[in-house]
Amino acid sequence: MQNTNYQKIWKVVTLIPEGRVASYGQVADLAGLPGRARLVSRALQAAPAGAGINWQRVVNSRRQISFPFASPSYTRQRSLLLNEGVTFSGRTINPEHRWRPELSVLLWELEN
Repeated sequence: MQNTNYQKIWKVVTLIPEGRVASYGQVADLAGLPGRARLVSRALQAAPAGAGINWQRVVNSRRQISFPFASPSYTRQRSLLLNEGVTFSGRTINPEHRWRPELSVLLWELEN
């Protein structure tokens, strides 16, 4: 069951376009797992290396990186996002980078 949930989460994360971010809760909701934001975090930690899961595009509900500020993980995620053209105001990702998928397209993608 957990592996199936992880696969749903990974699928949603692979759909987040370059230069956009989604919150842990948004990913959980779109994966059909409402209220399971922490599961999204665990699934991303367990993602197989080289699977093409762009974990850096998942941030907290305040549009901020969840790692401790200036830690190596924080710096890596911020750098990956900057390389994709994501802009910040201080620690917060600017709102125009929030992923707002068209639901009909998203449903089709998730079913295929």
